[in-house]
Amino acid sequence: MDLETPLRTLLSTLELELYDLEFAKGTLNVVVTKEGGVDLESLTKANRTIGEWLDLNDPIPGHFTLDVSSPGLERKLRTAKHFASAVGQIVTLRQLRAGESTRRLEGVLTNATGTAVTIEDAEVGAVTIDLENIERARTVFHWGAEAKPSPSKAASTTKKKG
Repeated sequence: MDLETPLRTLLSTLELELYDLEFAKGTLNVVVTKEGGVDLESLTKANRTIGEWLDLNDPIPGHFTLDVSSPGLERKLRTAKHFASAVGQIVTLRQLRAGESTRRLEGVLTNATGTAVTIEDAEVGAVTIDLENIERARTVFHWGAEAKPSPSKAASTTKKKG
């Protein structure tokens, strides 16, 4: 059964948007978002509403756990839509390469189409990768400002006039 369509409809009545939906290891993970962010009350309402709908319609055989959450600051990127929404942000990803080891890239996501993304990696430069060759990816959130050099390091690089 297609869960995405009914869950999108249920969530829209709560003014929430379905960001991601995944069933893995006995857990139905429903990730929701909304303009301005998701608060605890919204998550509670979504959990209750989805839980009631699942109980009534029984689309998943057997026992499972429902987990409703927000995507957080560092969002998992799995779909073309996820990547399109992250253009201009710093992302990290693992690129699968035939016959070579997996490569980790981090940089600004400069473009995303339905089939590929382009990332401006600090070391490698611009790299375009087919979505099917991305093992995993997420946005990166940097806490605070850039670290300032410590006084001892700054002093060791300063030349003395004499």
